[in-house]
Amino acid sequence: MRVAAAQIVTGKDLQKNLDLIDQWAGKAASAGAELVVFPEAAQRAFGYNLTSIAEPLDGPWAQQVRSIAAHHGLVIVAGMFTPAEPSEQGTARVANTLLVNGPTSEGTVDTSYQKLHLYDAFGFQESRTVQQGTAPVRFAATGLNFGLATCYDIRFPALFQHHARAGAQATLLSASWGAGPGKVEQWRVLAQARALDSTQYVIACGQGLPEAAGVAAPEGAPTGVGHSMIISPAGEILAEAGEAPELLVADLDPTVVERTRGLIPVLANARDIG
Repeated sequence: MRVAAAQIVTGKDLQKNLDLIDQWAGKAASAGAELVVFPEAAQRAFGYNLTSIAEPLDGPWAQQVRSIAAHHGLVIVAGMFTPAEPSEQGTARVANTLLVNGPTSEGTVDTSYQKLHLYDAFGFQESRTVQQGTAPVRFAATGLNFGLATCYDIRFPALFQHHARAGAQATLLSASWGAGPGKVEQWRVLAQARALDSTQYVIACGQGLPEAAGVAAPEGAPTGVGHSMIISPAGEILAEAGEAPELLVADLDPTVVERTRGLIPVLANARDIG
């Protein structure tokens, strides 16, 4: 199955962001991809008000994404924000959500995932304004099983191993990776490590660096550094983007996953050490 990662840079305007999704989904379809992953916060970039634009999964923004997926004939994975309960202190919150929709040879995929691990790190406190998700999510498309993850989830091997043990051959990770000293190096190492310790493909699609795309961004917001990657089950970088918007394409082969798990049976060899 051919998949794509569309490294884009979104901003404040929801319609302009939809136009980007339409444009890059078209590029992915033209490249033969049957599935394309967009970054976290594809609906609206971080640094802008999110509660005012959060909408249900059957709301107008999500429905337009579904229309784009149907028009181009592929599955789209894109980050959006859905309504959530206020915090105990009464602070308005959203759910950091991945929308998954589009046609496959087996029928239409339509599911979603809410980020499990919230980014309370490097001085940022996502849990203040985002409600934590409650469960992992997987889906099947064109003979492959996929797990879902968002940004900070990449630092938690158990989620990727859980997907793999449940039959996933690839995990799709959308991100808006905050800039800072060593952050690109951490992103690359973590993506390769998650592929290695779960012996599956990892498609890690992040927001590009705003300056590289000529986009003004709110100061201090985790708006992306680029370097989206497609990683093999053996940890090899099959494709890596630079800082600017870019489309990555790779063919995923389930027999490669099976062979890798036979050679490096880390999932089978693992022991529960409490």
